[in-house]
Amino acid sequence: MYDVVIIGAGQAGLAMGYFLKKTNHSFLLLDGAKKIGETWESRYDSLTLFTPRAYSELPGFQMRGPRQGYPTKNDIVDYLKNYVSYHDLPVQLNTKVTRMINTDRGFKIEANNESLIAKNVVIATGPFQEPSIPRFAENLPEHVFQIHSSQYKNPIQLQNGPVLIVGAGNSGAQIAVELSERWEVYLSVSQKLTYLPQDLGGRSIFWWFDKIGILKVNAATKIGTLLKNRPDPIFGYELKKAVKSGKITIKPRTVNIKEDSFVFEDNSETQALNVVWATGYKPNYEWLQVPSVFNQNGHPQHIKGVTNIEGLYFLGLPWQSRRGSALLQGVADDAKYIFQHIQATTLK
Repeated sequence: MYDVVIIGAGQAGLAMGYFLKKTNHSFLLLDGAKKIGETWESRYDSLTLFTPRAYSELPGFQMRGPRQGYPTKNDIVDYLKNYVSYHDLPVQLNTKVTRMINTDRGFKIEANNESLIAKNVVIATGPFQEPSIPRFAENLPEHVFQIHSSQYKNPIQLQNGPVLIVGAGNSGAQIAVELSERWEVYLSVSQKLTYLPQDLGGRSIFWWFDKIGILKVNAATKIGTLLKNRPDPIFGYELKKAVKSGKITIKPRTVNIKEDSFVFEDNSETQALNVVWATGYKPNYEWLQVPSVFNQNGHPQHIKGVTNIEGLYFLGLPWQSRRGSALLQGVADDAKYIFQHIQATTLK
C-alpha cells in the first residue's frame, strides 16, 4: 500500500511529488503518456508561453535561460524532464488508470491489468483531458478539413484556402495569427476581445500582476469571482494588428453549419475550406467511480482541491484556488496546501 498515489505526471503531479519527496512517505506518480512532457510536446510547433521563465517554474528548480524571456513548448518539455531527474521522482509511465474505487482498505486503482492500493490519491490529470467540439461539427461536408487545436501542429496540415478559427483564447489567437500569413482567416469569438500588453515598462505583465496581488487573489473572494467570470484577455497585440490590417476577420459565435457554410450568431454566413476548433476541453472522469465526489454537472466538488472524501484530492484545476492554479506558475501553492492537509490528517 502506498501512502500517496498521484494520477498524472504533468506539471501538477510533479509539483505534488516535489513536496512528498521531502518526507518518508511512500508515493508513486502514474501517467498514461510514453514520456514526460508528452502533452506539451504534442502542442502546435510555434507555441510560446505568455508567461516568462520567472513565472513558468515549479518549486525547487529554475528554468534555464533569461528570467524575463518567454519559453517555447520545447523549453517546457526539457524543463519537466530535467525536473523529474533532478528531484528523482518515482514516475511510472505507460500506465493508464482505467478504474478507481474507494474500499475499506483504501483507494483501489486499476491500471495495466494490475491493482494498487493507496491511503491518499491526488488526481492531477489537469484541465486538458478531452477536446470539446460542438456537436454540429458532425455536419461538416467531407471536403472541409477540420481539426481541434490540440491536434494542430503547423500550417502544412491544412489545405489551401480560407480558414475559420472557432474560439479566441490565447491558443486560438496565436494559431489565427500564424495561419493569416498564408490564408484568409476568420476568427469566431463569443465575446468582445480584450488585449493586454505582454510587456509593460520593460517587464512582463505578470510581474505587474504579481506586484499588485492579482496572481494571489483567492477564487472565493469578490474580486476572484469577478476575474473568474471574465474571459481571459489576449496577451500581446499580434492579433489586434492582424485584424486591423485585414488579415483576420472577426466573426461572432459559430452556432451552426448549413450545407458548406458556417452560420454565426448574427445570422451571417461564410465558407471555409478549413476549420480549427480552438474550443477548449471538457473533463473525463469515467474511470473515477466515486460518484459522491461530483456535482450534478459532473465536475469535482472540492475546496482548494480537498474533496468530501477523506484522502481524495484534485490538483491543477482551473481556478482551484486562484487564477494560476492550472498554470506552471501557480500550481505549487495548491500542491503545498494539499500536501499539508495530507500531513495533518491521514498521514499525521
